Amino acid sequence: MKLYNQGATPVSVTSPVSFAGLIEKIEILRSTLRWASKLDRPEIEKLLKQATTLRDEVMGLSHKERFVQAASSAEAASESAAEAAPPQPEVERLPRERRQALMERSFIFEGTFGDNPRLLEALEIAEKAAPTDLPVLIDGESGTGKELMAKVIHANGARTDKPFISVNCGAIPDSLLESELFGHKKGAFTGASNDRRGKFESAHTGTIFLDEIGELPLTGQVKLLRVLEAHEIQRVGSDEIISVDARIVAATNKDLRSMSQAGTFREDLFYRLSVIHVSLPALRERRDEIPLLVSYFSDEAAGMLRRAPVRLTPRLRDFLLHYDYPGNIRELRNLLYRLSCLAGDTADLPHLPQDIRPKPAALAVVASGASGADIAMATSLSEAKRAASDEAERAFLERGLQEVGGTVAELARRFDMNRSHLQMLLKKHGIHSKDFRASRQAEAGKG
Repeated sequence: MKLYNQGATPVSVTSPVSFAGLIEKIEILRSTLRWASKLDRPEIEKLLKQATTLRDEVMGLSHKERFVQAASSAEAASESAAEAAPPQPEVERLPRERRQALMERSFIFEGTFGDNPRLLEALEIAEKAAPTDLPVLIDGESGTGKELMAKVIHANGARTDKPFISVNCGAIPDSLLESELFGHKKGAFTGASNDRRGKFESAHTGTIFLDEIGELPLTGQVKLLRVLEAHEIQRVGSDEIISVDARIVAATNKDLRSMSQAGTFREDLFYRLSVIHVSLPALRERRDEIPLLVSYFSDEAAGMLRRAPVRLTPRLRDFLLHYDYPGNIRELRNLLYRLSCLAGDTADLPHLPQDIRPKPAALAVVASGASGADIAMATSLSEAKRAASDEAERAFLERGLQEVGGTVAELARRFDMNRSHLQMLLKKHGIHSKDFRASRQAEAGKG
């Protein structure tokens, strides 16, 4: 299944071949059902499998359309913000070219992503690792999309049509861990009324995703290490050896290397799991992605709630662009669903959760720029921190523009920032680069 067009076909144009192929498969399935006088169980299961595959392909095309709309909207906004700036140097176009190259290679990614170099590096590693059966360890803060990355690796590999089984290691009680992972035999313990397959058997020939692997107790780590080494399991209460072939992708929001040094995570298991290591940056480190995600999740929420996408006021959009998102992408997604549900046609700051909603004093800071007086009049520690942070950010930008003579492209290169994000920060503080160019020219004239 290919979500993106290849070659010279523009990404904004849906491939007619993909739709024609889907229609043809649907008609074949309909004809089979229409003319069959009798269907045996194996034939029914085969048709159900074909229908499931068709559904997945249709969903894939739907995700592609949403990506195209979100990407087009964000890129148009970025180009509009940068119209007055000098031409973009070649080095600044590299991240966008890397993203475009991923799409042109028909890289399957459910959702949307921006130009952050660290994220692009993670996706490129995932792309190379996907066709292999090597174990992958994904780390990153909670909510950065580790399970989505695991699905990306599965979808781009040779096992894409096989099971993807997700296990939250932190949610399984220690007493049930072995049964959950490896299954049990009838009568193995109180309540074991039937034979039961474990997660590893269910993932046979497919991929098993072990989320929160750092929460796995040491006894479970020993048993998992055996599976990695021997590709065999035993159900609880059984002597039978069962061979399993499952691709292992693990994820954690902890530092497993430090844990292994402290003795709370087995060092040999850490090295077994991290043959391929993928690190996902926090959302606050890839702010160029926020407009894409806002558009994408707004559309997704509207589809689920069966209503038109909610409009955001300028001050709410500004908040969403600059909020730190301790819960990362998961928090942003939940915010957009909340706004879509609670607001009417237009969402504003009062529709935000109370604990993150900016206070009136903080709104004044954002509107007029921070100063020592703003900090002194803040009504809470968080407002004072935000005011101080804004003041420092403004001074940093002004000093930088002074040093480069008002050339935004040069400042972006010096700070290793996306130029559109830099333009957004300058606009936030009401800083005009032309003022610094004029100052440099006046100084040159005096000399």
